[in-house]
Amino acid sequence: MMSVSVTSKIAFNLPGMESFNIKISYGTNEVTLTILPTDNGYYKVIYYGGILGSVYHDGNDWEAVLPENLEAGDLPFYEPGRPGERIEVELTDHVVDRIGWEISLHQSQ
Repeated sequence: MMSVSVTSKIAFNLPGMESFNIKISYGTNEVTLTILPTDNGYYKVIYYGGILGSVYHDGNDWEAVLPENLEAGDLPFYEPGRPGERIEVELTDHVVDRIGWEISLHQSQ
């Protein structure tokens, strides 16, 4: 997985930014994620009420920012490990690209 080296934590608690939902294929399943845009070009990815990570477009590709480089704000971080209750989602390169594609589609509407 590609990640971004961030020297300081990025805060994402901005009023007035509207979140939206996307659906992506994940294996043989479909997963709904909530996307919270920020004014600095990052998009917080929320899954089951917790922050899975964040993505941004670097001009060429969509890249991931892992939770340890983020400040949660009002939301907790996503906690994996509940098999049977939900699909365990990881921000792999493929998933980040798919999320980015869906964000781009949403922005073009």
